[in-house]
Amino acid sequence: MKLTMKKALSTALSAALGLSLLAGCGGGLVNNVNDGTVNTDLSQTEFDIMGGISALSSGYENNEVLTALQEQAGIHITWETMSDSLAEQVNIRITGGQYPDAFMGVGFSNYDLARYGDDGTFLDLTPYLTPDIMPNLCAILEEHPEIRAAITQEDGKIYGLPAGEQMTTAGIGADLDNAYSIFSVPQYSMINKAWLDDLGLEVPTSLDELHDALEAFKDNDMSAKYYGNAPGTTLPMSTGFDQWCWGQNIFYSGFGFTNWHNDVINDLHLKSDGTVEFVCVSDAYRDCLTYFHDWYNQGLMDVEMFSQSDSQLIAKCQQGYVGVSTWWYIEELMGEYAKDYVFLPPLTGPKGTQYEDTCGVTIRPGSPITSGQLNITNKCKSPINLLKFYDLWYNGETVMQLQYGPIGVFFTGQDGKGMWLAITEEEAQSRFGKSAGEVRNSYETMGPKLILAEYYSEVFYMEDRAIERLTDLDQFWMPYVEDTSFYPVDCVFTGMEMETIDWHKADFENAVKEQEGLWLRDGGPTDAEWQAYKDRLSKKCGMDDLLQVYQDAYDRYSAAK
Repeated sequence: MKLTMKKALSTALSAALGLSLLAGCGGGLVNNVNDGTVNTDLSQTEFDIMGGISALSSGYENNEVLTALQEQAGIHITWETMSDSLAEQVNIRITGGQYPDAFMGVGFSNYDLARYGDDGTFLDLTPYLTPDIMPNLCAILEEHPEIRAAITQEDGKIYGLPAGEQMTTAGIGADLDNAYSIFSVPQYSMINKAWLDDLGLEVPTSLDELHDALEAFKDNDMSAKYYGNAPGTTLPMSTGFDQWCWGQNIFYSGFGFTNWHNDVINDLHLKSDGTVEFVCVSDAYRDCLTYFHDWYNQGLMDVEMFSQSDSQLIAKCQQGYVGVSTWWYIEELMGEYAKDYVFLPPLTGPKGTQYEDTCGVTIRPGSPITSGQLNITNKCKSPINLLKFYDLWYNGETVMQLQYGPIGVFFTGQDGKGMWLAITEEEAQSRFGKSAGEVRNSYETMGPKLILAEYYSEVFYMEDRAIERLTDLDQFWMPYVEDTSFYPVDCVFTGMEMETIDWHKADFENAVKEQEGLWLRDGGPTDAEWQAYKDRLSKKCGMDDLLQVYQDAYDRYSAAK
């Protein structure tokens, strides 16, 4: 498979890292073995690994879990890690051929993997996935063939080890086959019920009722009236714009969709007949933006929603200025005022319109299984030795420590079921002078961590916050979801399809986001503006080509099931 590069940007990696990776020049192939053979050289025990690290990590050199795993595997790793400038440095290394034995925690896209596998920069790991070399991972792949399928490229080769976290409602008791990802509904809306009670209003169930409540918050300057803030400080509703957990998209449910933050996959609607369509060119989308512009024009939506950061939103909420907002946790967003807030359910559409009885919450797929978190290069003389080290990561008790912290530090003991118990907030403060989250952050390791859904019922309990969020998802939000279908995150694309995505995706997303923001703020669209917008997406941003790619990939996915 030979890929020609139409753009210097790689789809997923450029999105995640701002990375422009050029085709790998190589530095002289040490092991050009992407021909199905195994390199049996076992002489190398010292390895250089480069990659990402959390800014909150205390470093990998003194990470006791990583040190113990190296000793068990009989190797030593020199870590070159960074939280900033990773994109630039990876680009420099691959372009100049001065790259390490392996990259860890970079997040290469399938497009990158195909390219660097094709030119021999990344090793094909398929022949090494055997019970004698990687017994733990092989057992998982035998039990979960869908994971092998997700990391296998179009050419049948595997250029990286699997990573992903299957945090679902199975962790709170749901059947594994009927569980929903924690990412299914990324925005939880909330409203100040104390203000509603003071005004004699009920919790809204429709967009019209919410409009009236927001208008009452503004007219009565509830931030000043109820909390004693300065006059005129009330923000009836404040969110981000097309942000993950703090955007405005949940309020679009009254028009039959919630396209969440700006991403092509999130804008795809999978219809019952198996065809896919883009929400952003639907009549409902146009009607939605026209409707919410009126709110913005009336001063009901924060004028800073298009520019503010999450920390700025939190500051406004915790000062008692905001009546309605979105976040995963009320307590985290509202601080000392949290007791005054309740969840605001997804709302039906405006009365007197075709959307009057509509409440369409579109759910998101879970975290994808990827293979761009650990990739061995042709500079590695003894890949077997390194792979045996990483095979140790594919053990439930091991990966829990790589994710959270060591047994004896983050995990304090086991209950009668043999489940590991996490440190409490009180214990963390007493022992380390830190919160449990801070303890976790100092130990968390990036890389090929595969946390299976069953681990949360067989090995260790979820964090209390995750349990809370999944419980809210299961009991409050999912009952509003009528259509649980979504475009599958593990569709596999051909080389030419990935080129098409690489060529068009960024332009398409930028055009949609830009126009959405302008129409919400300034009003529109007129018939002429709407037609011009659709023409631009089709003729200049590759909408038709993208839609065909996603349709073809889905058709293959469905046929293979």
